[in-house]
Amino acid sequence: MESFLQIAKNAKEASLKIASVDTEIKNSALNKIAEKIEQHKAEIFEANKIDLENAEKLVQTGDLKKSVYNRLKLDENKMRDMIQGIRDIAKLDDPVNKKLLVRELDKDLTLYKVSCPIGVLGIIFEARPDVIAQISSLAIKSANAVILKGGKESVNTNKKILSIINSALDEVEDFPKNVVQQVFTHEDVAQMLECDKYINLIIPRGGNKLVKFIKENTKIPVLGHADGICHIFVDESADLDMAIRVVTDAKTQYPSACNSVETLLIHEKFPKIDNLLAALELSEIQLVNNPDSWAFEYGDKILAFKTVKNLDEAIKHINTYGSGHTDGIITQNVENAERFMNEVDSAGVYFNASTRFADGFRYGFGAEVGISTNKTHARGPVGLEGLTIYKYKLVGNGHIVGDYASGEKSFHHKDLI
Repeated sequence: MESFLQIAKNAKEASLKIASVDTEIKNSALNKIAEKIEQHKAEIFEANKIDLENAEKLVQTGDLKKSVYNRLKLDENKMRDMIQGIRDIAKLDDPVNKKLLVRELDKDLTLYKVSCPIGVLGIIFEARPDVIAQISSLAIKSANAVILKGGKESVNTNKKILSIINSALDEVEDFPKNVVQQVFTHEDVAQMLECDKYINLIIPRGGNKLVKFIKENTKIPVLGHADGICHIFVDESADLDMAIRVVTDAKTQYPSACNSVETLLIHEKFPKIDNLLAALELSEIQLVNNPDSWAFEYGDKILAFKTVKNLDEAIKHINTYGSGHTDGIITQNVENAERFMNEVDSAGVYFNASTRFADGFRYGFGAEVGISTNKTHARGPVGLEGLTIYKYKLVGNGHIVGDYASGEKSFHHKDLI
């Protein structure tokens, strides 16, 4: 078996090759992957069944959280979304070589700011095996190479999906080798975190413990979020039926997701507090008043709640205890909604909508590599654009700085787009 260093070197070489691959070839590769996964989905389900059986034993012994088990399961709906997500990415515009700025500095001296791939991505994730297809597809379209490290609980599913992906890529003429690779051990993770010579960005997808460990043990830039402490504030003027519908969806549609609501804040003058809480309990939501911590991610049908005096207190609470992921307001007061969205310091701020919309697929990104609460490079659901950076290209005609330093020439800085 190859050493991790050799895998990283192969990825670096692959990243330089795929950077110049035509859009048509990349799209052909994506459609071939979708086709192959569709053809071999029975094999994927069989591999997933083995992982689920093993994981169920770990849940019973308390060595694996039920929420992780839920994320591990692949069903027909997830499979359908995974395949459609790949095809959707193929239909999106190529994010590479886009002109972001064209500025004429002087006659015949033009500066271009152009999007380009990041290079090599290191992805460390827990449970969700559909992540492999999503991230591999996004990496291919954005012309990045990727090294994937999934959790041991999904090892059989991960191996099967990646083997299908690479068998598809082998059939695409002129597509580089080693664009998508996979590693399996804790030692591989340790070496990945030290491999700043070859890996340009690490994206962790998992719990707080995983993300914290990665951020503290690498010099490589890390993109991601540690917690999903999402809030919904029901304002004084909120419509009761809307509040019930939105909060119920945000908590129960997929409780273990990072964009599931964890804390409900209710304006003390909202006239139907008891009705709202009673309706939520009928949806099998366990309500918790005054929890031990307001910064806790339940990942289950458990919802902390409290009443607040006004919008200011709601905003202060969210900015104090939230994780900067996604927070929403239910209100009929547009002015309050605008204040909320301007002052809440989160990657996603919503007005009369479920927090569960915080997702690359739902945003039309095709898929996502994860959700970032970072304030540099990329924020929120990270799709194709978040996997590109940019470079500056300067085209001149024998120009030298000395002419401008002496005053013989001067810049006129004229934007052309």
